[in-house]
Amino acid sequence: MTDQSAAAKGRTAPGRVPAQDEAARRPATPSARAALGGWMEGPNLHAEDGAYRGERLGLPETGSGSLATQGRRLGALLIDWAIAALIVEGFGWHATSSQGQWGVLAIFAAEHLVLLSTLGYTIGKRVFGLRVGKLGGPLTPLNVVARTVLLMLVIPAVIWDRDGRGLHDRLSGTVELRR
Repeated sequence: MTDQSAAAKGRTAPGRVPAQDEAARRPATPSARAALGGWMEGPNLHAEDGAYRGERLGLPETGSGSLATQGRRLGALLIDWAIAALIVEGFGWHATSSQGQWGVLAIFAAEHLVLLSTLGYTIGKRVFGLRVGKLGGPLTPLNVVARTVLLMLVIPAVIWDRDGRGLHDRLSGTVELRR
């Protein structure tokens, strides 16, 4: 009996493993996104089952104090940017002009510096129920200055680790949390 006819009858030739058994013996491979993880930490090939974002940081999975989702963070950023653009327009500068673009960036940075240092959140973060905290202690003005400078550079803000923390948060020792 040939291998093909044996497979057709549901039997296998001696020394052969049926395809179903072979697939069951192979370990499940993580998705490409999970396998890549954060580029700063290397591939996440051996992540624990059921691990959630923020578990390695000692944060709860859901509710107050859990890591903010990327969608909420983006929404807060857009609101803060729109507020800065409206303030610049109020001064009579057009946000599309060179002067207006620098003005929007300056107002956006000032908003972050003042509000994060005093309240722990910006207007956009408040709308989306977020706050900025520091791992292992209170948020200091130095953390806020470092985070804001890195945020203004843009690139650190778009590079995330496995937990969804931006490079600007990692380097400044901060984390964006749900309120």
